[in-house]
Amino acid sequence: MDHDTPVSRPIEFPVQQQLEAYNARDIDAFMQWWAEDCPYYAFPSQLLAHGTAQIRERHLARFQESNLRGELLHRSVVGNLVVDHERVTRTFAEGPGEVEVLAVYEVSEGKIAKAWFKIGAPRLHSER
Repeated sequence: MDHDTPVSRPIEFPVQQQLEAYNARDIDAFMQWWAEDCPYYAFPSQLLAHGTAQIRERHLARFQESNLRGELLHRSVVGNLVVDHERVTRTFAEGPGEVEVLAVYEVSEGKIAKAWFKIGAPRLHSER
């Protein structure tokens, strides 16, 4: 019997895997954790991307940023929802900095089926 099926894994498994792939800037590893028809929202309801092709396109340019990194500050799991509080370091149009993000992931069948992102105000590193 295969003990590593999507059903036997913790609900947060695909969320953790996509975070690790995000930090490695590995688009193929990142994309394998997203459901084909996943809607991707700015919280609460602004659709930013729908489906893996659009999610992939959103991340291709971002993955070119050499300083890109998501630091997990806290994770909560309730049912099939995973809520991550992250500090994301990246390069904004104004320069390098960081932003706090609340990410809510709905997980189904071992993939991220829906996602919402509440993004704080960017803080440029020169403003510290």
